[in-house]
Amino acid sequence: MAGNGKESFDLLVIGGGPGGYVAAIRASQLGLSVACVEVEKLGGVCLNIGCIPTKSLLTSALMVKEVEDAAKHGITTGEVTVDLGPAQERSRKVSDQMNKGVEFLFKKNKVTHLKGFGRLAGKGQVEVEAADGSKSKYKAKHVIVATGSRPQSLPFLQIDGEHVWSSDEALFVKKAPKSIAVIGAGAIGAEFADIFEAFGSEVTLIEALDRVLPLEDAEVSAHLAKSYKKRGMSIHTGARLETADQAGDGVNLTFKDADGKKQKLTVEKVLSAVGRIPNTEDVGLESAGVKLSEKGRFIQVDEWMRTNVEGIYAIGDCAGGPLLAHKAMHEGVACVEKIAGDPHAPVDYENIPNCTYCHPEVASVGLTEEQAKEAGYDIEVGKFPWVGNGRAVAYGDVDGFIKVVRGKKYSEILGAHIIGPHATELIAEFVLGRHLESTVEEVEKAIHPHPTLSEAIGEGALAALGRPIHI
Repeated sequence: MAGNGKESFDLLVIGGGPGGYVAAIRASQLGLSVACVEVEKLGGVCLNIGCIPTKSLLTSALMVKEVEDAAKHGITTGEVTVDLGPAQERSRKVSDQMNKGVEFLFKKNKVTHLKGFGRLAGKGQVEVEAADGSKSKYKAKHVIVATGSRPQSLPFLQIDGEHVWSSDEALFVKKAPKSIAVIGAGAIGAEFADIFEAFGSEVTLIEALDRVLPLEDAEVSAHLAKSYKKRGMSIHTGARLETADQAGDGVNLTFKDADGKKQKLTVEKVLSAVGRIPNTEDVGLESAGVKLSEKGRFIQVDEWMRTNVEGIYAIGDCAGGPLLAHKAMHEGVACVEKIAGDPHAPVDYENIPNCTYCHPEVASVGLTEEQAKEAGYDIEVGKFPWVGNGRAVAYGDVDGFIKVVRGKKYSEILGAHIIGPHATELIAEFVLGRHLESTVEEVEKAIHPHPTLSEAIGEGALAALGRPIHI
C-alpha cells in the first residue's frame, strides 16, 4: 500500500481511471482529504490499455499511409516495409509516460494512492485488498465508485486472448496477423481495422447493424465504408455471426449476410469489438444496497452522480451512458464539486462529442439528420467537402466533409458531423458553440484564419444557411 498512514478521508474514490483520478484531483483542490484505490496502474483502461495506446498506434498507422504517398512530395523512399512491433513498443512508452504523469499529479495535489482492490464495506467504509491478500479498512464520508468497464464476449465467441482477441490483447500484438476478422464496426472496431490494415493484415469487418459506425450520421457511415473498401477491406453490415470454431492456427467463421445468405470465412485471428460491460461485481454494491439497472447492471445515479444510498456515488462507465473517458471526467468534476458545496453544472449529456480516430477521422456532436427529423425539427442541412478547403488540398487529404444540421426556427446548431482530416480536434468548436447556445450565423460570423482546416467549419455553417462560398 502506498499512502500517508491515514485511515480516514473526506472522500475515497474506488478506481483510478479517467473519471476516478480526475475526481480525486479536483476534490483535493477543493480542500477535501482524498484517497484513490487502484489495483492496476493509475489512469485505468483509457490511459494504459485503451484510448492513449490505441491513438499512438493509429498515429503510426497514418504515418504508414503518408510514407506510401511520400513520392508526391518529392520524397523517394524505395520499397516501404512495415513492422507493427516498434509501433507497439512506442505505444507502451506513451502509456507509461502518461501513467507517470498521473502519479506526479497525485503527489502534487496530495492525493493518497491506496494500491489494491477496493470494496464497499459498510456505511462510510471501504476495504482495500492488497496484492498479497492482506486487507485494510478505511473510513470516508463520501465514496465514489469509478470501476470502469471491460470488453464483452459473445456466447459463441469467447475471448481467449490467443485466437480471439479483445481490444486489450490487440494492443500488445507485435506482429500483424495475415488476416483478421473484426466483429463489430463501432469506434473500437473501426480503429483496429485501420491499424491492422495499415500494417499489412487482410481485414474483414462484420457488423450486425446496417452500417459501420452505427451511432454516427448515415452519410458519414457510408463515406467511411467507401473509404475502407477503397483500402481493400471487406465489409459486411447487417450480418449475423453464427459460429466461430478454432481450426489449426486459424478460426473458421460462419455468418449470415444482409441478404440472409450463409457465408464462411477463415482468418488467422478474430477481434471481438461488440461492446463493453461494467465492472460492478465484487465491489460490495449489493450488500450496501446500491441499485443497479436491470439491463446491463450499471449503477443507477441522479444528475449529481448520487446513488440511492447516501454518501455513495458512481461515475464513468460503471454508471452507464456513453462509455467515454471525457464523459467520465466531467462526471467526476460535477460530482465532487457538488460534494464540496461549489456545484459545477450537471453534465450536459446532449452535448458530448463522439470521436473515432481512424483515417479518415470521424467526430460528431448533437443530433444526426435522421434524429432531428424524427424529433420533429424543421431543419436545413449544410455540407462542405474538404476538396473546397485550401489547407486540406495543400495537406493532401480531402477525403470527407463537414455536415451541419440547423434548426430553422432559432437557427441553432442541432448537430455537427465531420469526417476527414483532424475531425476529432475540429469538433470542439461545435461543442463550444452548442454549449454557448450559438446560432449558426454566429459561427459563420466568427473569423476563421486562412488557410486552415477550421475555415471549413465556417463554410459548413454557411452551407446550412444555403450560401456557401467555396463550393
